[in-house]
Amino acid sequence: MNAIITAAVLASESTGERPPVLLDVRYQLGGPHGRAAYEAGHIPGAVFVDLEAELAGPPGSGGRHPLPDVEDFGAVMRRAGVRHDTPVVVYDGGQGWAAARAWWMLRWAGHPDVRVLDGGLAAWTGPVESEVPAPAAGDFRPAPGAAVLLDADGAAELARTGLLLDARAAERYRGEVEPIDPVAGHIPGAVSAPTTENVGPDGRLLPASELAARFTSLGAGEARAVGVYCGSGVSAAQQVLALEVAGIPAALYVGSWSEWCADASRPVATGPDPR
Repeated sequence: MNAIITAAVLASESTGERPPVLLDVRYQLGGPHGRAAYEAGHIPGAVFVDLEAELAGPPGSGGRHPLPDVEDFGAVMRRAGVRHDTPVVVYDGGQGWAAARAWWMLRWAGHPDVRVLDGGLAAWTGPVESEVPAPAAGDFRPAPGAAVLLDADGAAELARTGLLLDARAAERYRGEVEPIDPVAGHIPGAVSAPTTENVGPDGRLLPASELAARFTSLGAGEARAVGVYCGSGVSAAQQVLALEVAGIPAALYVGSWSEWCADASRPVATGPDPR
């Protein structure tokens, strides 16, 4: 099953016999709440999902965006009309991070058919509407475990035995700046792989062959286990999505750096090298 969908294909499927459920997950760290942008205009039929309140639990020792309660997540998806037997398409404003978080969570929770709109709302050329839909309740009930989830110990082990990619900006990886979390640096053994390099100037993911070449150059391949982390498990989900498009399965460390650095006993590396 494809992990992404183009705007043209989405437009066609939306008027077909089996239209997908649409989820609008617009979100910007430190920016205005996505609900206002959604109410100003969204793809017809799309239901807004709040990343902070519905795709994450309360921040704490588990990081800034830990997983929400599974039953709560299932209730949110059912209210949005998500069904087991109906495809789901998620989109955001174009950055792809929030949409990928929703994609990963639905995949992890066992939904068999979920895709991200490549390029987000910025790529959509069809009509938009401001009317808030009231979909019929869905029947989706999460069955977690369909995607690999890392904890802090698993991430540390993967950095030693496999390939752990740090999806944050390179200067944060090197420990030169840290605008969000209290400690700068990276998990020892992790390789810098800024998620911004997964997309082209048009905001869409690079072709699968280019993504595969990128990740291979970073050490992926040869049946090597791959994992990804970022600051709080949001932008890293976009990297997992890019790896999926490249044909490389990868695990997600949801707690990410915000969880790792909250524990003073965990080691911190700085500089451009993994160790």
